[in-house]
Amino acid sequence: MTLDHAAFQDLGAHRFHGAVSDDLGTLFTILADLPSDRAGVRLRGIDRLSQYLAPDGRIGAVAAEVLGDASRPVRAILFDKTAETNWSVDWHQDRTICVERRVAIDGYGPWSMKAGMQHVAPPFDLLSRMVTVRVHLDDVSVENAPLLIAPGSHRYGRVAIDDVPEVVRQCGVQVCLAKAGDIWLYATPILHASDAAARPTRRRVLQIDYAAEELPGDLEWLGV
Repeated sequence: MTLDHAAFQDLGAHRFHGAVSDDLGTLFTILADLPSDRAGVRLRGIDRLSQYLAPDGRIGAVAAEVLGDASRPVRAILFDKTAETNWSVDWHQDRTICVERRVAIDGYGPWSMKAGMQHVAPPFDLLSRMVTVRVHLDDVSVENAPLLIAPGSHRYGRVAIDDVPEVVRQCGVQVCLAKAGDIWLYATPILHASDAAARPTRRRVLQIDYAAEELPGDLEWLGV
């Protein structure tokens, strides 16, 4: 894998063509028993997936390109968009992390529960040191709800909701098309959105957040 680090720091996104094309059959088998009637399923404790997510695995190596060998998966979600689960998402930044349990730490909050897992909004500088990997299990055409990003928006820090449209206007919009087996790497705080599919066909994406540092005090990553 080859990553132009300067370009990634500037734009906040990079596409790795065919990074897991040879592994799609195995990944389908690993994920086969997950519910298919939900827009998103949060993943934890799938042992066969761990070899792919480790820093030397086919997926984890993408995150390690930026974070180094200390990188580790800290949250994973399988998005499964179909004609029955054809949602849209407005422009936003991902601002929460998943932790073992609630611990009072300055700068961490508010707290929330998602799928029975404890989440919290950390200081923004922590998010700025994380990356997000999206593994495409199906083709994503312009008519099948590709992710939209505002290139470079991760460099604006925490963007107030009222300021999001102006930042998107300044940065422009990139449409993140993909073939099955491609991986997109993003700076976690990048502004992104997704329309409902114009012609919905199945669009499965395995999304994993990566970090390379411990949390303060007794706060611990829940992990994957």
